[in-house]
Amino acid sequence: MKAPNFKLPSTSGTFQLSDNLGKNIILYFYPKDNTKGCSLEANDFNKYLKIINEKNAIVVGVSKDTIESHEKFIKKHKLKFDLLSDEKTIVLKKYKAWGLKKFLGKSYYGIIRTTVLINEKGKIVKTWSNVRVKDHVKNVITELSNI
Repeated sequence: MKAPNFKLPSTSGTFQLSDNLGKNIILYFYPKDNTKGCSLEANDFNKYLKIINEKNAIVVGVSKDTIESHEKFIKKHKLKFDLLSDEKTIVLKKYKAWGLKKFLGKSYYGIIRTTVLINEKGKIVKTWSNVRVKDHVKNVITELSNI
């Protein structure tokens, strides 16, 4: 399946998917800057970024947080990849990373931790939904090695 194109504000200006074809793209959706699970996931991607880049791939994180929040998150964790702001949840919905969640008996709409691997031609190779952070980045790298 072809990855839906989009354009969002980024910590380095603007990110448009179609401008990044020719590279594999790891697009990961996470709930909130500076929370435990999201910080672990971001730090894992950062830790393995050199290996990811050697496989002609980039990492891009997306949440509803503002660019200002993303910039603080990047600075705090010394992240070396862009974060995108989808405050209106348009891209989150396109990639099925927005939906009904349940916590402590309550239901609400929010970001479903999701990672999408897109190949150099813009085709979705694999999607992980309801991601468990532990070892997730290693699984993404394994899949990346197979394309």
